[in-house]
Amino acid sequence: MYFGRVGALAGISLEVSKGEIHSIIGPNGAGKTVMMNCINGLYRPQRGNIYFKGHNIDKLKPHARAELGIARTFQKVEVFGGMTVLDNIRLGRHIHLRSGITSGALHVGKTAHEEIEHRAFIEAEIIDLLEIEHIRDKPVGMLPYGLQKRVELGRALALEPELLILDEPLAGLNLEEVEDMARFILDINEEERWKVTCILVEHDMGVVMDLSDRVFVLNFGNKIIDGTPEEVQNHPEVIKAYLGEEDLYATRR
Repeated sequence: MYFGRVGALAGISLEVSKGEIHSIIGPNGAGKTVMMNCINGLYRPQRGNIYFKGHNIDKLKPHARAELGIARTFQKVEVFGGMTVLDNIRLGRHIHLRSGITSGALHVGKTAHEEIEHRAFIEAEIIDLLEIEHIRDKPVGMLPYGLQKRVELGRALALEPELLILDEPLAGLNLEEVEDMARFILDINEEERWKVTCILVEHDMGVVMDLSDRVFVLNFGNKIIDGTPEEVQNHPEVIKAYLGEEDLYATRR
C-alpha cells in the first residue's frame, strides 16, 4: 500500500487463525492502522489480495465486509454523541434487519417484532457483558471517554461478528479502565456465547503480551516477526525498533 512514494505497507503477509487474539504492534507510523483499513475495506491495496474464510474480498466495500462478519472499532472513538447508549448500539444491528419499507415506516408487523428481538439481544448480551446498564439511556456525548469506548465496542458486537478489529482500544484509558477493557476482550474471545476472533492493535505491551496468542510486529511498513509473545519479546530487532530494554524488562517482570 503506497501513498505517493511512501510505502505504508511493503510485502506484508498476515494469517489470522479462527479463535485467536492476534495482536499487531509497532511504532507510530509503522502502518498498523493502514493494515486494518485494508482489511475492513476503507483502503484498497495497490498489490496483493485479502481473503476472509477462504474467499477473496478485495472488491467488497466496508458495509459488504461487515455483512460477512467483520466488525471494527477505531483509534479515535466514533460514536453519535447526541444519541443514547442504547440507540448507538442498536445501529450495529442494521445488517440483521429484514423488514421492508412499509412496515418500517409504520412501525408495525415485522418491524415491531424485529425491534423487540434486537433490543432483547442488546440488553441481555451486550449491555450486561460491558456493564453499562446504568448509562443505557444517557446521551453518549455526556459520558466519560472510557465509557464511550465501551459503547463503541458494544456497537461492533451488535453485528455479532466473526472477526473483530480493535484499533487501540486501551488508548486514553486509566488503569482501572484498561483492566476492564482487557477483561471484556478476553470474554468476547473466550466465552461460548461469543468466541470472536480478534485482531488487536495496541501500544500497551503488558496487555498485548498477556492477551495475545500471536503478535505481528511492523516497522516502517515492513514485517519484523510474527510469533508467540515470548518469541516477540526476545527478538533483537523488536527490542531495537520498539520495545526497548526498559519496556522489555517490564513485560518480563
